[in-house]
Amino acid sequence: MTAPRDHGGGLDAARARWGGAEAEWLDLSTGINPRPYPLPDLPAQAWTRLPDRAAEAELLDAARGFWKVPDAADLLAAPGASALIARMPLIVPPGPVDVPGPTYNEHEAALRAAGREIGPGGSARVIVHPNNPDGRLWSRPDDGFTIIDESFCDTAPEVSHVAATARPGTLVLKSFGKFWGLAGLRLGFAIGHPDVVVPLREALGPWPVSGPALRIGAAALRDRDWAEATRGRLARDARRLDGLMAPHATLAGGTDLFRLYDVPDAAAFRDRLARHRIWSRIFPYSRTWLRLGLPPSDRWPQIEAALA
Repeated sequence: MTAPRDHGGGLDAARARWGGAEAEWLDLSTGINPRPYPLPDLPAQAWTRLPDRAAEAELLDAARGFWKVPDAADLLAAPGASALIARMPLIVPPGPVDVPGPTYNEHEAALRAAGREIGPGGSARVIVHPNNPDGRLWSRPDDGFTIIDESFCDTAPEVSHVAATARPGTLVLKSFGKFWGLAGLRLGFAIGHPDVVVPLREALGPWPVSGPALRIGAAALRDRDWAEATRGRLARDARRLDGLMAPHATLAGGTDLFRLYDVPDAAAFRDRLARHRIWSRIFPYSRTWLRLGLPPSDRWPQIEAALA
């Protein structure tokens, strides 16, 4: 049996070790917006009928406008970015695939599961932009086949590489769960040349996105005022968290959805926070890296008390 890959979450294991009711715990182990997009009212048929083409077209039209997708690029909606990542081996050219790390581990895992070699020297590359967990930004690809995971890029749309998808060989992935805070909705997008998007569309089959997700996604992507206000709030909250952590850690990177800190002993710091019912993220490849997401507005006192 394959061991589970390292990810955020796992609050049930934290509770089993440190106790406490679920409501007591503050899960900062993920980079999900703690104040999600407010769900609109949905007609009953969104739940009872198969998703229709008109609702899908509305979602894709809203997505094209929000991300300024080039006319030459195709756009595919999927049941989460993870569903697209799992199918990346279908479209990556033969040869080694460069996945610069450390980074989000599902890309390499999907490629290895398909028998692909990981390493430099091939004609394909997968980058996470901004990178998870350190927030590193990558320059715009100029040549070769490049998959760009922009799951955390919606806090800084000015650095997006969506404009490059007009060029064959560039595919951008977008996640709806992070910036909009609706990870349970399972909605993601692939943006790229039709030559690479069409095989993904065929692999997903009919009705890949649920009716509720189509309607909620379209409403959220059209709400530019909410997006702009949310970017401002997340930026302020990220700076506030940096201020609280400054006496204890050095900022090592991150985005406005998560912060990466360098501490003397990450496991010990995680345990310290856990005793205050705060769950954080550490990494098997670093003894000193600790990642924290942002809390809901009413849970800041819990962090302040843990760090006092």
